[in-house]
Amino acid sequence: MSNSTNPFGYTIKAEDVIETLGFFDDWEDRYKYIIDLGKELPAMPEDLHTQERLIRGCQSKVWIDSSVENERLQFTMDSDAFIVKGLIAVVLAAYNNASAKDILDFNIDEYFQQLDLMQHLSPTRGNGLQAMVARIQDIARNAV
Repeated sequence: MSNSTNPFGYTIKAEDVIETLGFFDDWEDRYKYIIDLGKELPAMPEDLHTQERLIRGCQSKVWIDSSVENERLQFTMDSDAFIVKGLIAVVLAAYNNASAKDILDFNIDEYFQQLDLMQHLSPTRGNGLQAMVARIQDIARNAV
């Protein structure tokens, strides 16, 4: 998937998400921004919505597909919930188009802390977010 169809990891990176979320004073505006980010996810073809690609541990349905281009992992993800699509976008800003080593070295907990994210999610959403991260890290470990 090229950067012309997926801005995450290309034109929208983790630093951009941190910076932009910092502009908002309240969480209602932050949620709106996160949902808007989710609207920028490229569509995942329906035929990729399979059981093997489903991430276990998410309250909503979340699918993931990956490939390697020039030693960088490319992710296509989708969900049946708008806020979760936004959370996918936040995660892909950090992980998409990165090498397996960079994914494994990236301090995702610090990133979420800088976003002040986990305390503003329900426990089930937080668990789902951690399940997404774990799946991406497993993909990266297997790609090394």
